[in-house]
Amino acid sequence: MHKINPAPTILTPPTVATEAFTDAGAAVGRLEEIYERNTQFLRDRFEAYVNGEALTTRVRANYPFVRVTTSTYARLDSRLAYGFVAGPGVHETSVTRPDIFRAYLTEQIRLLIENHGVPVEVGESSEPIPIHFAYRRDINIEAALTTGDSSAATRSLRDLFDTPNLAAMDDAIADGTLDLPPGAPEPLALFRAARVDYSLRRLYHYTGTDPEHFQNFVIFTNYQFYVDAFVQLCLQRLSSGQTGPDAFVGPGNVITRNARLGGGTSGSAPERAPQMPAYHLVEPGYRGITLINIGTGPSNARNVTDHVAVLRPHAWLMLGHCAGLRNTQRLGDYVLAHGYVREDHVLDHELPLWVPIPALAEMQVALEEAVGEVTGLSGFELKRLMRTGTVASVDNRNWEISGPSVIRRMSQSRAIALDMESAAIAANGYRFRVPYGTLLCVSDKPLHGEIKLAGMASEFYRRRVGQHLEIGLKALERLKHQESERLHSRKLRSFAEVAFQ
Repeated sequence: MHKINPAPTILTPPTVATEAFTDAGAAVGRLEEIYERNTQFLRDRFEAYVNGEALTTRVRANYPFVRVTTSTYARLDSRLAYGFVAGPGVHETSVTRPDIFRAYLTEQIRLLIENHGVPVEVGESSEPIPIHFAYRRDINIEAALTTGDSSAATRSLRDLFDTPNLAAMDDAIADGTLDLPPGAPEPLALFRAARVDYSLRRLYHYTGTDPEHFQNFVIFTNYQFYVDAFVQLCLQRLSSGQTGPDAFVGPGNVITRNARLGGGTSGSAPERAPQMPAYHLVEPGYRGITLINIGTGPSNARNVTDHVAVLRPHAWLMLGHCAGLRNTQRLGDYVLAHGYVREDHVLDHELPLWVPIPALAEMQVALEEAVGEVTGLSGFELKRLMRTGTVASVDNRNWEISGPSVIRRMSQSRAIALDMESAAIAANGYRFRVPYGTLLCVSDKPLHGEIKLAGMASEFYRRRVGQHLEIGLKALERLKHQESERLHSRKLRSFAEVAFQ
């Protein structure tokens, strides 16, 4: 008879008792205590291990959780689109990086307490913290692995520490495909902790800036011209000591401070530009503006929005160029999207094509008013410069030479403009409950013989880029002055929704 070896023990920090809170700030404080203690525990054990200390047991520490339990469908405020659970039961989520999400978590927990009249509970979840995520960026850099053969030190890493389990980092909650076992708590947020941690690291990898610099109002663009104009504008504002922004952050976490705060620049730019560089005009409370140059194509658009979504921004906006499909349009005209033809196919599985992507009134009004303010046009005169209609997004940059079937579909859809990114950005905004909008500028009209040529492009860019960016910034400033409860439209929420915004 073979002797059965006992299950190996697991080395963990002392258990923290679950505690109820009626004060949101105190609840977030406890979340932070648990998170900091448990990640420090993992870092200490890992660094001792790579420095030669033998480990005879597996090491584990878990994320903190926040939980609410309700016994009734009743709630106090029916005007909100978020801040309440869909029905009675236990609702729970794991939490990471409460230092970044402190204000967000405080608001969400406060709303739960107020809307349901019950305390929230905070404790340790059953979700392990992957050792990679115990470090805020790169485990190899931050752990200072200087052993002569670091591969030997990490060869059995999965035998000793929890590593990222990509199979468990899906978007089943957001996509409505989560299959919970009987008796399991309902989700309280769209993303669990490890999924958030995964995206926080992807954001640094792609944009070259740490996630704590990202602001709640985001512009996506597909041309460097917009980046150059944004950088110049931001640095001018800071050098003048303008009230509002505190700093400007670029790739490499290069921080330029406002002159009214003493000025100066710290950090160094990376040797190579990141794939999708991000730039942040930082304001208190994350109320500034982030601009990301996502480059060309729907895959990039989907990729970056998959990750920015975990930061729960208040709005994101696509500012880019498009092909005008109507002969009455001129180069430099604006297109305000109120619908999308999704010929890009990057989200067909997660968000089927039969799902409509509606225009959001708050975004549409802010963009149209901003166009009027910057151009000085209004009413019927504004139609000379801006058309509202359907934008088609495709996955083929050479769509205009793809044959008559593409042209027929564009005609049947009544599309007035075509690009490659806008539909993916809007669709992922809808999917992840992030308010979205699109304002494009016509750069060519290939169906009408006006293709993009070098000399013509230079003149077009000179005339329009600065104005287009100014419109986008003014639209976001208008959105900032709205209540966030109003901005996060009911159109983005289902009839059985998580509580957190």
